[in-house]
Amino acid sequence: MPPRSEFKVSVTKDNIVFASAHFITFPGHRCETLHGHNYRTRVSVQGGLDPETAYVIDFAELKQLMKRLVDEIDHRVLLPLQNAKLQVKEVGDSVTVADEGAPRYVFPKRDCALLPIPNTTVEMLAQYLAGRARLELERAGGGGNAVELKWIEVEVEENFGQSATYRESLT
Repeated sequence: MPPRSEFKVSVTKDNIVFASAHFITFPGHRCETLHGHNYRTRVSVQGGLDPETAYVIDFAELKQLMKRLVDEIDHRVLLPLQNAKLQVKEVGDSVTVADEGAPRYVFPKRDCALLPIPNTTVEMLAQYLAGRARLELERAGGGGNAVELKWIEVEVEENFGQSATYRESLT
């Protein structure tokens, strides 16, 4: 039996970025002030080679997928919907964010990305983007690849040298 081999391919480009505002909550009820980052992302997938094309996945498809996902949160205020310390409510065309019940912020709804995460840390953003990318790849049948993809990995960098990477199985 020939040895089984897999390849890892990665994409990071200058346009797979997003500029967003956020704040995170810390132990107790301390909440940092609203601020922003110019986030960069990198996505990697691992799997065997498609026998017809001799690639794991079409780079163009992977780039387009990640660009679509980061565009959804680009130039938005990132708000965690699963944070027990914050109350995030949609009221008409606005979103209110309260900390310990006291109103802190009111944002136009169109400027917000309401995310199903507990905190807007780079760890949670990487997990969120990896999960979204996984679902899209599964719907597309592995990006058109005849060979099953094994895992996806997303890195989110919030500042030079400051990032988190999340890896998720696709099988």
